[in-house]
Formats: sequence, structure tokens, C-alpha cells
Amino acid sequence: MRRSASTGRRISSRRDRITGDSGALTGRELLRRSRVVRFLAKRLPDKRDGHRIRHSQGRLARTLLLLAGQGRREHSDATELRDDPALRLATGDRAGTAPLGKAGHLPSQPTLSRRVAAWSAKEGVEVLREGLQRLAGWRLKAMGGWRRPETLVIDIDSLPVEVHGEQPGSAWNGYYHRRVYHPIVASAGETGDILDLRLREGQVHTADGGLEFVLEVLERAERHLCGKAAVRFDAGYPGEPLMAALEERGTHYVARVRNNAVLKRLALPAMDAVVWDALRNGEPAAGEPRTWVCESSYRAGSWSRSRRVVQVVVERPGELIPRCFWLLTSMPSEEMSGEDLLVLYRKRGKAEGHLGELMSVVAPALSSTSRRKSHYRGKEVAKREKGVDPSACNQVRLLLAGFGYQIMHVQRALLERVTGTGWSLRRLAERVLRTPARFTVSGRRITMTTGGASAHWRMLARGLATLHGPSG
Repeated sequence: MRRSASTGRRISSRRDRITGDSGALTGRELLRRSRVVRFLAKRLPDKRDGHRIRHSQGRLARTLLLLAGQGRREHSDATELRDDPALRLATGDRAGTAPLGKAGHLPSQPTLSRRVAAWSAKEGVEVLREGLQRLAGWRLKAMGGWRRPETLVIDIDSLPVEVHGEQPGSAWNGYYHRRVYHPIVASAGETGDILDLRLREGQVHTADGGLEFVLEVLERAERHLCGKAAVRFDAGYPGEPLMAALEERGTHYVARVRNNAVLKRLALPAMDAVVWDALRNGEPAAGEPRTWVCESSYRAGSWSRSRRVVQVVVERPGELIPRCFWLLTSMPSEEMSGEDLLVLYRKRGKAEGHLGELMSVVAPALSSTSRRKSHYRGKEVAKREKGVDPSACNQVRLLLAGFGYQIMHVQRALLERVTGTGWSLRRLAERVLRTPARFTVSGRRITMTTGGASAHWRMLARGLATLHGPSG
């Protein structure tokens, strides 16, 4: 406490009473209603010595998920915020004022890093993957009147995660002109939900590992999310093994297909028709491109059979030559016309926007090393433990970033429903989740007084209260 000589007023700092992360409490309520922490705590591997345990498996999982959901990229943030009252209340196992006591501080960075290493085994990664998809399924059902969607379109894409160092598995990628990992991502693009993420080395092809990844995502999606799923991807993924597997299981797909000499020859008649139509009708109105679609059948040399392709020709004002691209699909024309197929494919743009938010707002930090632990609680260990697998730990970190995105996305969707306006994740983080607040403890009662955009915080809290149902 300090006294100002000029005014005589006293200035005090109470670290245990003031927070800049009040959104952790709404995140805690979201996790409670979805039961995802209970699912993870029961199934994630935990081989710790019982005499050394200070934090339960559930609290460690809750801490890692809420830190990610607040946009905290590093585990060291837990050490710096160990006395933050909102995070202590949100991550604690006990009710009442107990989390604000002496033993209620957040787990330290070494403790959280050890949990990540413990969960990096194959069984732990599979549990995290299923937990992420369960959280997405809970949101879809909770905000859809607890009705399971009949159909769902899943977008498959890849993205670069830049690293600064020599992390094992990272590499210079000539396409992105950066040193990166190159994970593959599955999302319910039209709803904004992240379903799965798989870490890959930095130089792998876009479709590397896509067959196994897509089939696993589809199996989980049709078990937890919807009755039937379809797949949408870009030109890097179509290949005979993947298309044949999707057709065998009866899963429809739509994708871009790269132009080649054969497709260019097939495109000529439609291009000629477009040119003659343009000569007859003149140029399109300013800002209104004209579009033509044309059905065809095409078989690449590596394919086992011919497949339906839809040629799309786009004429934009001021352009001399119309643009042309091809869509490849397993959907019959009787079920979906070429025009409707184009509309469906163009919704991929929304999925790419959501992935952009994942990278810019949640911003996964992948930086594990294989150093072995030599000390425990300040004392040298008698037997040095085996070093961790950095790639496996980074896979866990990537999935935790997916949980963080999903926690933020649920709250964004609730605010959009309540306010009737659109919300970006960045706006949510800056105006709601990071709303400052003061806590007052009186007996067994804790009162939180918010500042800033407190109205939106209250709207969000009321929106969460409406998510009653089987998983509440």
C-alpha cells in the first residue's frame, strides 16, 4: 500500500480481488454443461504417484482448456496468473470461496507441461480428439433444440502453423515461405465448429494422411453429430483411394479439380458458347459477374472409373477472357444440380474464415522440445526421466488450441443469437472475455463487479443459462 504525498490518498493493489479474465467464468459454465471435462478426466491417462498429486486430472484439464479459451497461448501464463481470482474460481474443483484460499492457486507451467506430455500417448490423443468432437456435437444440439442434425457438410483443409526454431518435424515450406508444421483440419465449416486437427510435418503434401483422417472424422461425426455427413475439400485432395473409400461408404463429396490438358479440351465448347453469348448480350453490369455451368463426365488416368464433373465459367466486367474451373462430385445431377453444387462449394469460404480466426486469435503455439527432466520441485531427481516426444506433445497442444477455439465459438454463437448481430472471435475476446472485474468476498459469498462491456457479459451468462437439456 502506498500513500500519495500530494493528496493524502492511499493506493492499494489487491491481486486476489481484480481480474482481466472474467470470461473464464462463462467458460467454466460452458464446460460444466457440456460435461467435456468429466469425459476427459475419466479417460485421459494418469499414472502419477498419488503422494505427489496436488491438482486433480479434472482441474488440470479444465485449466488447460480455459487458458486456451481465453486466448492464452503459453503454459507460462498459468504461473503469471496463478493468483487471478477469476481463473482460480473457474478452474477449481471445490465450490464456495475455497479456490481463493492459499491452496487455490493455478497449476504451474511445469505441472501443465507434464500433463501435456502424459496425454501425448496414442490413447490420450484419441481421447482428446473424441472430446473435441463431442464438444462440437453438444453445441450443435444445445443450440438446435436438442435435435440431431440430419446432415452435415465437413470441410477438410490444411493450414500452416509457423514456428521459430528447429522444432522436430517442422520444415521450411516453399509454398508458404515459412518454417512451419502443416496440420490437416476438419471443420463443420457452415456452422464454424472445429472437429479435429492432426499435426503433420512441414513439407508434406496437402493430402498426406487424408484418407485415414477423413474416415475417422466421418465415423465420429455420424456417431456424435449428425445422421449423415458429406465432405467438401479443395483441389489438393481428390485421389482414387480417398474418392473410392468415400463412395464405398456412401458419403457424398464435392471438390475442386485441377485443370489439365484433357479438361481444357472439354472446356472449349462451353467457353465458345460463353463468348458468343457475351457478344449477343454485351458485357455484364458493373459488379455483377455472369456464371455458366455445364455438366460433363471425366476420368483421369489414375481413376478406376468416370466421375461427374461440373464446369463453371465466370465472366467478370472488364475481363477479356472468362475464367473456368471444375468441380468434381459424387452427387448425382438428379439430387443436386450444377448451380446448387456451385453454391454449396462456395460456402467453403466461410470455413476458411473460421480457420483464419483459429490461427489469428487462438494462435496455436507449438514449441515442445525433447529435454529430459532433471529436477522436481527444485530438487535433483535420482533417476532422470525419459525425454518427451516433441511431435506428440505438439499434437496435444494443437488439439488444446482446437478446444480453445471451440469454447470461444460457443460463446460467440450465443452472443450472436442474443444480440442479433455478428461477432468475430477477436471482438469477443477483447470486449467480453477480457472484461475487467473486481471480486468482493463477504462470508461465504463472492460478488463479482464487472466493468467495460458488462452488458454483453450479462447477455452471455444468461445465454449459457438457457442451454438446458440432456447434457446440461
